Amino acid sequence: MKAMAAGLPILVVEDDAALREALSDTLELAGQSVLAVADGDEALQLLARQSVSLVVSDVRMLPIDGITLLKEIRSRFPELPVVLMTAFGDVDRAVEAMRAGACDFLLKPFEPQALLEHVMRYRLPESLEDDRVIASDPASSGLFALARRVAQSDATVLLTGESGVGKEVVARYIHRNSGRGGGPFVAINCAAIPDSLLEATLFGHDKGAFSGAQQAQAGKFEQAQNGTLLLDEVTEMPLALQAKLLRVLQEREVERVGGKRPIALDIRIIATSNRDIADSVARGVFREDLFYRLNVFPLLIPALRQRNLDIVPLARHFLAAHGGRAGRPRLRLSSAAEAALQRHSWPGNVRELENIIQRAVILAAGDIVDVDALHLVVDRAIDRQVIEDNVEPACTRPAQVEASEDLRDVERAHILHTLQAVGGSRKLAGQRLGMPERTLRYKLRQYRLEGYLKG
Repeated sequence: MKAMAAGLPILVVEDDAALREALSDTLELAGQSVLAVADGDEALQLLARQSVSLVVSDVRMLPIDGITLLKEIRSRFPELPVVLMTAFGDVDRAVEAMRAGACDFLLKPFEPQALLEHVMRYRLPESLEDDRVIASDPASSGLFALARRVAQSDATVLLTGESGVGKEVVARYIHRNSGRGGGPFVAINCAAIPDSLLEATLFGHDKGAFSGAQQAQAGKFEQAQNGTLLLDEVTEMPLALQAKLLRVLQEREVERVGGKRPIALDIRIIATSNRDIADSVARGVFREDLFYRLNVFPLLIPALRQRNLDIVPLARHFLAAHGGRAGRPRLRLSSAAEAALQRHSWPGNVRELENIIQRAVILAAGDIVDVDALHLVVDRAIDRQVIEDNVEPACTRPAQVEASEDLRDVERAHILHTLQAVGGSRKLAGQRLGMPERTLRYKLRQYRLEGYLKG
């Protein structure tokens, strides 16, 4: 997708006036610019004279329903993402919409957060500056140094880390700094699309491939031609589809559903997962041969709590961005608020931090954002199981990762620091790392043998 000019609004198309107002309020409170119309005709007229970053449309409307509007948008503005809203009884139409090129659909009734998550995922980027990174901590600066190095090749990259750490930010950084930076960056969340639609979404389909396929549709692989395809949460892909993905990666060609000829691909693949992929392979839910095909250049993204020096710079960045959108460019964090942010454990990582800052922009009474406007949830006291293994003093702070270090060194430093931070509890460390306890026990046993643990 092309980068668009800064500040592009989201277009809401909904014939129910009360719901249209509620959707607009939700988006505006989240710092988004919104345009709202009552039907498909108005939407097409507006799109003819106004660029937008995303269309959120109801399905049931007159005289032009959401499916017809979607097809018109695909014809006139093929790069513009569309998310459809539909009632539970219209799931079949939602499936038809996905096959016609919708990014996703929301089943009514839905929570405001679900709408915001869809908006953040599918909207066109506001500008190339939208992808800039903040790496004040040695752990994150080392990570991005490695990312810059791998960007110079076409190697497949596997990004792992907890949910919300910024895997897509790193993926976009690699794309932008590669020779493919001028080409498309196409992302697909393998966990968000129903299994029945994922194959056609990835590989595309020819006309007549299935009921409702009235025209050929290029899949995500083809859309990423000469650019980068991000397979987000790839471990959630069904086993049957994993075999087809493996063949695409091996042959560098794709065949549409119902197609009769392969289409050659020139793309770079980046995959992400918040799971322990080795454990998924061991449990038989992820193909070992696909794992090795994706794991050409692995990068472990540290949790936000493991890069403490990034917290305040990120918070200031989000405050400037969301404060500016809300017409409050003078907002500043108090020293007490910054200290509180640094003390927080951040189980939701960067995503949680941004959400808290967005909320603070709304709640702050004046230009100074103090602790009370942050509404940080205080961690409950947890009974910790103290293990015999005592971490060496050198592991009491995040490792200063250099670009030249091996990924295994990075992973080991992060695991040991997390273990120390939770008082030695294997169970809690495993939860924070998103790692099964038995996998953690194995790694700790290896570290003890290598001399990184006492006892």
